[in-house]
Amino acid sequence: MDSLKIKGLRAKWYRFVMLVMAPFLVIFAGCAGCPYSFTGASVPPHLKSVAVPFAEDKSGSAEPGLRDNFSTGLLNKFIEDNSFSITDRTQADAVVECVIVQFSDAPVVVNPGESVAARRITIGVQVRYRDLVKKITIYEKQFSNYGDYASAEGVAGKSSAIETALDKITDDILLETVSGW
Repeated sequence: MDSLKIKGLRAKWYRFVMLVMAPFLVIFAGCAGCPYSFTGASVPPHLKSVAVPFAEDKSGSAEPGLRDNFSTGLLNKFIEDNSFSITDRTQADAVVECVIVQFSDAPVVVNPGESVAARRITIGVQVRYRDLVKKITIYEKQFSNYGDYASAEGVAGKSSAIETALDKITDDILLETVSGW
């Protein structure tokens, strides 16, 4: 093909992409800086505030900071989501109560010769979400998620895997709470 045909095809392709993609870009760009969340659209209108008390740790892991990191992470997810105002239990319309019931650090990839190449941190949390206005339990269920790390990474890798697992599980709990209706 000669260069004029190529330039003509490129120009046609560019116009096509701009005509088709531009409306989508405008729509998504308009919402990029929105300070609110659409995930809370299904929260009942009578539930305006939530209490997120510190979790209990009944996992038996004795992992330092697990309870605090989980509780702080979950509270921050609720604050960032902005579907509820955060308050204490005495003034809240709803409460999310959590108990860490599982913590495991197990091999996930074993090389020949039985050397462990990768490990998996799994965390399980029992959650009870209660509507304090209507005095009902909305859900009670267990959430579980994980984070992997290379055995060679040692303590730093383990810490990163715990952070990943906590981030995933707090996302799951928030999503179920604000969108699971």
